[in-house]
Amino acid sequence: MSTNSDNPADAFKKALAEASKVMANDPDLTVSYSVDPSGLTGDAMRLPQVTRRMTRDEVMLARGTADALALNRRYHNGQTHARYQPQGEMARDLYEAMETARCEAMGARDMPGTAGNIDAKIKHEALRRGYDQVTQAADVPLATAAGYLVRHLATGREMPAGAANVMELWRGYIEEQCGGTLEDLGDVLEDQSAFAKFARQMITDLGYADQLGDDPDGTDEEQEDQAEEGAEEEQDPDSTGDDDQQDEDADASPEQSQEDQQDASQAQVSMEDMADQELGEEAEMPEGEAPMEPPAPAPISDADPNYTVYMTKHDEVVGAEELAEPVELERLRAYLDQQLEPLKGAVSRLANKLQRRLQAQQNRSWEFDLEEGTLDAGRLARVVANPTTPLSFKVEKDTEFRDTVVTLLLDNSGSMRGRPISIAAICADVLARTLERCNVKVEILGFTTKAWKGGQAREAWLNDGRPAAPGRLNDLRHIIYKSADAPWRRTRPNLGLMMKEGLLKENIDGEALEWAHRRMMARHEARKILMVISDGAPVDDSTLSVNPANYLEKHLRDVIAMVEKKRAVELLAIGIGHDVTRYYDRAVTITDVEQLAGAMTEQLASLFDSDPRARARVMGMKRAS
Repeated sequence: MSTNSDNPADAFKKALAEASKVMANDPDLTVSYSVDPSGLTGDAMRLPQVTRRMTRDEVMLARGTADALALNRRYHNGQTHARYQPQGEMARDLYEAMETARCEAMGARDMPGTAGNIDAKIKHEALRRGYDQVTQAADVPLATAAGYLVRHLATGREMPAGAANVMELWRGYIEEQCGGTLEDLGDVLEDQSAFAKFARQMITDLGYADQLGDDPDGTDEEQEDQAEEGAEEEQDPDSTGDDDQQDEDADASPEQSQEDQQDASQAQVSMEDMADQELGEEAEMPEGEAPMEPPAPAPISDADPNYTVYMTKHDEVVGAEELAEPVELERLRAYLDQQLEPLKGAVSRLANKLQRRLQAQQNRSWEFDLEEGTLDAGRLARVVANPTTPLSFKVEKDTEFRDTVVTLLLDNSGSMRGRPISIAAICADVLARTLERCNVKVEILGFTTKAWKGGQAREAWLNDGRPAAPGRLNDLRHIIYKSADAPWRRTRPNLGLMMKEGLLKENIDGEALEWAHRRMMARHEARKILMVISDGAPVDDSTLSVNPANYLEKHLRDVIAMVEKKRAVELLAIGIGHDVTRYYDRAVTITDVEQLAGAMTEQLASLFDSDPRARARVMGMKRAS
């Protein structure tokens, strides 16, 4: 009688976990499979979930993720990494991306079987982020492209689809700025300290030297002092035993390293053979036999599996620059500026107030009278006056909001036409510039539909004989006015698109909110804030005419409940003449559109307030007076 698990994926998961431990050279590593983001935390590795169907995409993604994390564990030293890590955000992103590329390139050299698996992982992530559709370098992070280029040059392998597009968009610029530095890549790959200095030089070449911070190697005099101290320690007779032990370890390390690599390679090959065999069995199933569990279609909504859409192929996620020519965008932007000239002064004053509150928190603050930390020189006088007084230490407080992204999701429905959409656009403009000056990344999104009263989806439904309960019956149009990584100066004209005649149509809030939430979940920032600006309940005549009257409203409530339950994104909303407090826990309703600038500014400022009582006062308000 067999004792094997009923789940055919369990054997694969076990083999992958064992291979990862050997590859990482860490037998104490624990491996789990989860729908949460993959990563390494201490001695725990999280990998993507693998279902019992074991599709090829699932298997390749799990293999690639496991290999990438195991190689990082094997070749990456956290102390060395922290020693050379830059202080500025952009420099830090470049540094992290290049170190990840180094670890993966080392694995491709020592264990060639990992290269193809990691390629599959990179391809999956690049396509998920839409990198294959990008046409301008400014729309993708420079750090991502730099990491891809380092890996490509170090391994000589072509980058997968999507990633290759991003790399080529930035490649000319990077090679022009860093050509001489890149020539040293092969010489520093094996030495993490040397590679960290190489990465810092690349960051300097790319124009971010001001974000590097102090030189971790110090001055030449300090290095000479350290060398003299090291020489004295070598002459210390008490350290002889330790030195002998280190020599023995050094003599044994080459053979041990070679054995580890052989074990890792064998484990990798064994795991791949077994997985390929299982994939082959899946592909070569005898004719007439059905799979154990046929794959079910993925639900349209993660919040409500019963929410249906009749047709999705005509939906679009589009950049604002694709919906109008550059000349037209400039004209519309000029019209927006002219129309709102009287209001810009008041909005700017509110934005300056927000900036002052944010920058006040950027000032260095300390905790005093601690038992350990940095010696507090200002309190040495009392020690001199009374030698029995203990020394006092201090520790710098962390700034909460530096690693933050804010998304503004704007209702682009027809009811916003006129002054509401104009004020929403100019508020988004000013707030984006204000937050960007404070090193907070901002994304601006809009949502509407491609047609009134149903588009091509409704036509297809009519041609199919009007089946009952079709679900959503319109074509979505989700607009990216500004991505979080795009600098404001390049996307400024895009907000003029909201002035375009015929753009604003109907609003399906639930799917738009879920789209914005998914985009935020893919971001790496520690803190994520999503602000929704809307003037009414979700409305689409074609959908509501053939579904229950609360069909779209129920889905919106389900999405809000999901977002608030996950707690990964801080959600707040502002309703213009519409009571959004019926849907959102943290919301404010304004009766006059002229109040929008103050409401947006105050709500955002409250989230960054260092006083939790002040945050509670503002966020506890359900309405603006």
